[in-house]
Amino acid sequence: MLQLNYIRENLDEVKNKLAKKHVKNIADIDEMLKLDDEKKKLKLTVENNQAEANLIAKKIGELMKSGQKEEAETMKLRSNELKDAAKEQEALLKKLEDDIYNILVTFPNLPNEIVPEGKTPEENLNVHEWGEIPSLYEGAVPHWDLIKKYDLIDFELGVKITGAGFPVYKNKGARLQRAMINFFLDEAIKAGYTEIMPPLLVNSDSGFGTGQLPDKEGQMYHATVDDLYLIPTAEVPITNIYRDVILKEEDLPIKNVGYTPCFRREAGAWGAHVRGLNRLHQFDKVEIVQIAHPDQSYQILEEMVKHVQGLLEKLELPYRILRLCGGDMSFSSALTYDFETYSAAQQRWLEVSSTSNFESFQANRMKCRFKPKDGKNQLVHTLNGSALALPRILATMLENNQTPEGIRIPKALQAYTGFDMIS
Repeated sequence: MLQLNYIRENLDEVKNKLAKKHVKNIADIDEMLKLDDEKKKLKLTVENNQAEANLIAKKIGELMKSGQKEEAETMKLRSNELKDAAKEQEALLKKLEDDIYNILVTFPNLPNEIVPEGKTPEENLNVHEWGEIPSLYEGAVPHWDLIKKYDLIDFELGVKITGAGFPVYKNKGARLQRAMINFFLDEAIKAGYTEIMPPLLVNSDSGFGTGQLPDKEGQMYHATVDDLYLIPTAEVPITNIYRDVILKEEDLPIKNVGYTPCFRREAGAWGAHVRGLNRLHQFDKVEIVQIAHPDQSYQILEEMVKHVQGLLEKLELPYRILRLCGGDMSFSSALTYDFETYSAAQQRWLEVSSTSNFESFQANRMKCRFKPKDGKNQLVHTLNGSALALPRILATMLENNQTPEGIRIPKALQAYTGFDMIS
């Protein structure tokens, strides 16, 4: 959540940056500031009335002691008037505060200065590429044919049990999933992350804290009876560990990693671009999360980007890194790098990771602060990254490593799978 004082003191900058994210309700800022002016005036009136009421109470006591009861009764009438006015003023003050808050929470985070202009994914900036695009043998097929050929995943069985977008992993497909999860977790732990196994459902306070609510409630599965949400990413429960917490400066940065299934209602239209593993309602992901000192968060973002690069290179997958343009960024992000691997059989790039710095946006919503040794409490910065999301990694790995004899397993995973080929 943006801070109202910052908006007021940097009005033109805030409007320009929100325009970079193609926010439609920028004009609401002026209405919000107008309401805030009214609130300040009313608050001053309330404080003045309270001061007068305190003074009257003191005078009534003095009058009663000196036997001036008639004057005391007159003063009591004025005191009652002030009490009645205070009830109305406090109700109006509460309404103004609610109206201001309800406008404030609709504004997304401000983009960093280096975020490219643009509205669509086609306008994202390609900042790095690695690896060679593989040349497949004649007769190579996409992953949805490979998983049938080698009996790795059963989509029809998932439809029977649950519905479309809920695959059933089988045989070496299930072992490969488990191998990737363990590999990603082990690599993160080696890099200094602490493993967390969080709940898969969160309350609305947690959803609000990381920015999924009220922005993405339609994309999350909602258990309405208990008012709980299935998590769209481990970022939500892991980051919310620090909601309403004041941390010590020397404890920063805090580095956590967690594996969870992830649940998302949106799945798009059927077609080649969303076929097979390309888009699912339920999928597995390992997430890295950091709680950082504001002075260090962008250095940490670069370190997290390098961590994801290392995973993809160990998996021998060609990839590119995109710096997202303003119009393609998430509600909470100040700067995001997307990773895409090249799927040789589909002949297209597939997104496999987003790594983002949210600066103080989530921390302000969660009231997560740290106490410097020689100053007042400050908001932390929060960051997270997919390290990695499994479905499209698996799709790319199956397609790019297929041979007439079978599918080769990258060397980095062989100790985890117990096999080097799927045949």
